[in-house]
Order: sequence, then C-alpha cells, then structure tokens
Amino acid sequence: MFRERAHPGSHWPRWLLGGVIALLGLTLAIGGGWLLTLGGSWYYLPAGIALLVAGGLLMLGRIGGAWLYAVVLLATIGWAAWESGLDYWRWIPRLGLLVVLAIPVALLAPRLRGGPSRKTGWGMAAVLALVFAGVFALAFVPHGVTRSATPFPQPSTVSQRTTSDDAATQPGVAPAPGDWGAYGRSHAATRFSPLDQITADNVDRLERVWTYRTGDLPEKRWGAETTPLKVGDTLYLCSARNILIALDARTGDERWRYDPRVAEENIPYTAACRGVAYYQVPASGSTAPADDAGEVPEASATSGVGESSTADTSAARDTAVATLDGVRRDCATRIIEGTLDGRLIAVDARTGRPCTDFGDNGQIDITRGMGEVSPGMVSITSAPTIVQGVIVTGHQVLDGQRRMAPSGVIQGFDAVTGQQRWAWDMMRPDRTALAPGETYTRGTPNMWTTASADEELGLVYLPMGNAAADYVSASRRPPEMEYSTSLVALDVTTGRPAWHFQTVHNDVWDYDLGSQATLVDVSTAAGTVPALVLPTKQGDMYVLDRRTGQPLHGVEERPVPTGGVPTEEGLRSPIQPYSQYHTLAKRELTERDMWGLTPIDQMICRIQFAGASYEGMYTPPTTDRHWVEYPGYNGGSDWGGIAIDPQRGVIIANYNDMPNYNILVPREEADRRGWAPRDEARGDMGGAEGAGDPQAGTPYAIDVNAGWRLPFTGLLCKEPPYGGIRAIDLATGETLWDRPFGTARKNGPFGIPSYLPIVIGTPNNGGPAVTAGGLVFIAAATDDLIRAIDIETGETVWSDALPAGAQATPMVYETGGRQYLVIMAGGHHFMETPVGDYVIAYALPGDHDGG
Repeated sequence: MFRERAHPGSHWPRWLLGGVIALLGLTLAIGGGWLLTLGGSWYYLPAGIALLVAGGLLMLGRIGGAWLYAVVLLATIGWAAWESGLDYWRWIPRLGLLVVLAIPVALLAPRLRGGPSRKTGWGMAAVLALVFAGVFALAFVPHGVTRSATPFPQPSTVSQRTTSDDAATQPGVAPAPGDWGAYGRSHAATRFSPLDQITADNVDRLERVWTYRTGDLPEKRWGAETTPLKVGDTLYLCSARNILIALDARTGDERWRYDPRVAEENIPYTAACRGVAYYQVPASGSTAPADDAGEVPEASATSGVGESSTADTSAARDTAVATLDGVRRDCATRIIEGTLDGRLIAVDARTGRPCTDFGDNGQIDITRGMGEVSPGMVSITSAPTIVQGVIVTGHQVLDGQRRMAPSGVIQGFDAVTGQQRWAWDMMRPDRTALAPGETYTRGTPNMWTTASADEELGLVYLPMGNAAADYVSASRRPPEMEYSTSLVALDVTTGRPAWHFQTVHNDVWDYDLGSQATLVDVSTAAGTVPALVLPTKQGDMYVLDRRTGQPLHGVEERPVPTGGVPTEEGLRSPIQPYSQYHTLAKRELTERDMWGLTPIDQMICRIQFAGASYEGMYTPPTTDRHWVEYPGYNGGSDWGGIAIDPQRGVIIANYNDMPNYNILVPREEADRRGWAPRDEARGDMGGAEGAGDPQAGTPYAIDVNAGWRLPFTGLLCKEPPYGGIRAIDLATGETLWDRPFGTARKNGPFGIPSYLPIVIGTPNNGGPAVTAGGLVFIAAATDDLIRAIDIETGETVWSDALPAGAQATPMVYETGGRQYLVIMAGGHHFMETPVGDYVIAYALPGDHDGG
C-alpha cells in the first residue's frame, strides 16, 4: 500500500503548504511560550513546535511531516474534548483551521516519499471534508437552548386589568386595549398588549402593510431607537434628531411633522430619540371637541423654535381647546418630547403646532441653572414621564468627559404651563428650587433612561446613573455615593425621594441602571403587593414593594475584591448586593472561554486574559494592566428593559453576555495621547462610551474595549453566544426557557457579513413587546431581523429582514379591527448596523390602504 517513489512536477504545493503549517507552528510556539509564562494553557507551545517540525518535513517532501501533523490533530481533538466537553462553539477555533489544513495534507501525502497511494490520500481527504461539513452543519442547530421542566404558566381566567397592568397615561385613565400610550405602553412599562388577533398559528402570514421614511439620516452617530405611541387613530414618534411626526395608524400617511431644528453639534454619543409622551389636559367646565387625534387642520404653522407642517385633508377642523381653572387652553391633547440639545417641546397632538401656553412658545430649556453647558453635554434621549400632571425628566450627561460635568438634576414641570414645579438636586436635599444666582450641583449622577410611574401613589421611579467620571470614585461626595446606580422613588408632589434601592455600592464599572422598572402586582403570603421588577446591567433582577422599596425576595450582600488603583484604596465597598430572585448573569470567565476564528487569535485572547486582572464581576479597575469587566456596561439588561405578560405571569428578558477589556490611563499619558473633553479638542477622537474618555478632573482617563474585540478580525474574545433571550416565571424567578438570540447573517470576521442563518447569539439593544396572543415581538439583534417568538416554547415562529438595523423596541396596536406591529429600523452606529429611517408596519392579510 505504501511505497517510496519520486514524484515529477512542481514542488510548490508542498513548499506552500509546509510553509503555511510551519508559520502557524512558529506563531503558536512563540505565543504559547508567552502564555505559559503567564500561567496559561500548556497546549500551544508543544503543538506549535510539532507543527513547525511537521511543516519543515512537508517542505522537504517527507511523509513524516504528514504523520506528525496527524498526531497533532489527534492530540488537539483529545485536548479540545478535555477542555471543552461538548460545547460546540469551543471546538471551532481549536480544530477548525487544523481540520481545513488536514485536507490538503491528505491530498499531498501521495506525492511525498513513502506516502500512501493516491486513492488512499483522496479517501482520507474526502473523510476529512465530510467531517468538516458535518461540524459546519451542526452550527445551524441552536446551541445553549435550555427549557425548564416547570410547567409553563397559563393565562389567568381572571381579569388582570389593574393599575400595575396598565398604569394610566393620564390621571385615572388607562390606555385603550388597542392603544400604546407611553414608551412602555403605559407608565407601568409592561410592554404588554391585550391584543390577541395575531397568534403563533397565523403569525407566518404577517405582511408589510406600509412603510414610512422620516427623512432623518445622520451621517455619523446614528441610532434612532424610537418606539412610537398610538392614541386614537394616530401614531406619534420622533426621528433620530427629534423631528416630531404624526402618522395615520391605518395607512402610515403623514399627518404633520414638527422640526425643532437640533444642530448637529448637539448629538452626544448617539442621535437617539427613544420616544415621546402624550398628555390630555384635564378639562373643567365646558370643552370644545377633545382628543380627535386623527383630524388635522389645513393650515401650516411655524415658530421661532422649529417648523411645523401638516398634511392637506378635507377633514380639517379647528384646534381643540379646553378650559382649565377658567382659562382657555390650546393643545387639549399634546405631544411632549425631550431633545438632544436639552429642551422640552410641547406641540398640539392634532396639528403639530407648538403649544404657545407651554413654557416659552412651546419649549423649555432644561439647562437653565446648570451653568456652562457645552454642545452635546446635556441631552434628553428618553421619553419624559408624566405623572399627576407633572412632566418628570432627567437627561443624559456625556460620560467620561469631566468629573464636574453639568448636574444630573431631576426636574418636574407643569404639563400644561411648563412652569417648573420642583428640582431634585441630591446635594441640596432640603430644597427643590434654586436661589437667584445659584446653579445645580455639578458632577452628580443623572437619569439618562426612562422612568416608570404609579399614578395612584404619585411616585415616579428613576433608574439613576453614576457620577460623570464612571470609573474613578476618589472625589465622590456622600450623596453621590448614596444615590448613584440606585432606583429612586420620587414623590411628584414634592420632588423629594420617598425611598431608594441601590444595586451597586460605589459603582466604578458603569453599571448604571439603564432599564425601566416594570410595575406589576405580585402575590405573597401577606396578600397581593404592588411591586416592581428592576433589571440591572449585571443581570440581577430585583422585586421590590413599590410603596416602600423593600425587597420581596432575598438580597444577599456578598464580599467582593477591594483593590484597585492606589488613589481608590479604602473606597472600594467590601460587599455588593446580589439578588436571590433571579439573575441573567452567567458563570465567571475562565481562560477556556476565550475564542477566535483560528487557534492564533484564540491564543492572543488567552494571552490577554492571562495577563489581565480578573476577580469576578466586581474586579477593581487597574492602571498597571488591563482588567476584565464581565458583563460589560451593555448588560445584562440595558435601556430596552423587560416585558411582562401579567396574564401568564411571565417575564421576557433579552440580554447581552459580553465582557469589556479596560484599563485606566494615568493623566500624563492621557494628555500625551491628546485625550481631552469634547469641547476642547476631542471632537470625534476616541471611541464611544469609554474608549479614550479623558475623565478630566480625575487622576485617570479610561480606555474601554467594549465587547473585548481583537483589532484585526473584529471578533470578540469571549466565545458565543453574545446575547440571549429568556422567559422567567414571575412568581418564582425560575427560568422557563433560555436561548441564544440573533444570527450570524450580518456578522462575520473583518466586518464582512456571513449571511449565514446560524443562531450565534449577537449583541442586542432594544426591548421586547408581548401580547395576549402568546407572542414576543423583538428586533434588537445585529442581524437586522424582526421576530415573533412563541412565548411558551421560545421558538421563533416568524421573522422578516429589515432594510436597516432595528435597535429599538417594537409596539403593537389595533385600529379598524386590525392588529398592527410597528418597528423603527434606524440602524445603530455603535452596534454597527446600517443606518435607516424606516418605520415599518405589519398586519395579517386583509383590506388596507398601505403606503
């Protein structure tokens, strides 16, 4: 069978193949030696030496090179099984390249001295090719899917229509069943619709019935993140740069638009407007026709603060007015939004004209009293919350620029007049207004995300962020330490905290609260309790009594590391809270979890891991070497929040599962690199949210590798999945099912889309919506798909490819007896999905006038 013979022809195949294998071996040997010095895996050094020798023998035309390569391959299979078990994704970088190279080695073997026959060589190559094809085919099988043996909760036969199920969008009134009246559908933020026309049995018949384009396409830092409202027969939404738009809910035709003219320089990290607020002025005495949101006048209107236009319609009627305390008011129904340049805008819901009785001709500058505010430093990216006639707003403060950035003050304004009712400046706890000449305290934690509220209790629940320098705490003041990364329940009548619950003590990881708290009523041994569910970036979920803030399930304070940079010593909290109800967090990372396309980039990630500081979730920041932050600041849960089906008693949570690779940079080094606040020199230097942020006024800047990606391939160092979606039993906190979320179709090495429908679990931003029809609607992932998931099984039962990324939360509504699903596909620069300006509506087949 084997014989030694000379082979005519060119020697270049064995030189080329042997050279590639030798180069691979040399790289692995050098890197493997380095990894061993760091205490890492022993595999790479001997494997690299063996491959180096095998490559040399192949170049010399000796069959021993092929046999030695086979030994390395077999040894690698054994090592991979020992390290990885049956974890599919771990086998890819360990064996993928070696199996691929084994195929030409088998084909070359008959041409080597002492090699097998050509038939034998080809047979071995065919077997290897089949093995590779089979392993590749396994990628199409979802990995990491878990289902509980616990029976899935069934819908209650008793009405769940309570304050917590559908909190009011105005005093005493809940959204109509077919409406979506606030960012989270209601201020309870359940994102649950009682509509059930679309089910798992018919969802595959969904079709696009209209598409609307906003015309707002930022050239950089795009990311609209918008969830429209639906009230009456009209949709209300904002574009990436705050253009307010009203659409016919049935056809998608534009009724009016109002452009507040936000300048490009005011875009912070992202040109994002997540949503708007709807408010109906309470009437006393006689009123003119009210809340005919679908009827608009013929006229157009402009003002000094923006530009409004309305569609031409034969159904024109005069603007509705109402009487409040004997005074006639325009804008009986109004849309209120916050802008990227720090304004609150109020326009008539029927016409798009500014409400002239609100603030200064329809607008309020929330930066008054903040002192110096540079463009982009103070922005409102989330929908305001209106409780008992008070507009409550926080704002985004551009992270990482200055320790003493503008204040994170929370403000309350009269929803009719725009007059400030109160301001909560945590450094002045006994005061709710400024004295002449004063400014709000700079550098305090802010609320950049969306609040939820209980209209009856008069409480608004604020997910608070951190002080402006997220990763350095030495100069923080006691109130900042107390309220940062806390849920604060504020009394809307006084503007003072009723209670607060902190999820991180002395946060130096940017683990600010991004998700809304979701209001539900839960059953306890003492009876039904008005509660809320609070998700966090660490993955922990807390269930609190929303009247008092007391946990309804256990919270354990566990010891954590307390080291870090020298100026931070003594400031680290020795304990951190952990929820005993539920967590989305996975186990701690090990070197074995490092990943890559090939053994080389996996080895590089192993070297980085072995050389970094990592002591679990609360690893202290360091300056002498990188530290691993896991999960990273994208969560766990982020601004998309969770959805709760109160009839079934099920929480739906999508989440991220990625580390960050961080290092603090001493001030002198940061200055040498030219890192400066945006208003001085930074401009678009550095990256987003922590990559090259100066943190001026502290001893350290911060460099964050978000997602921990290698610069050459762009792949993440941690193995997949990078995101998931989970169903959780509300009553017990038990996982009902959990699965990776997102495919590889728009993801791949070097930024090249693979177009493969492999469920790999991608990063995701944006939340879910659930319906009484038993479906979860969600986009969020980086594969540019919108999906319907069967809430009972976790299986995707429908999907559609979108023309742009959809890092936004969908909404569901009904009009004319037909149920609609709407998603904003605006793309996202940070998530690297393509920019768009599409608002897309889906419905089951039927009569429609779609555009």
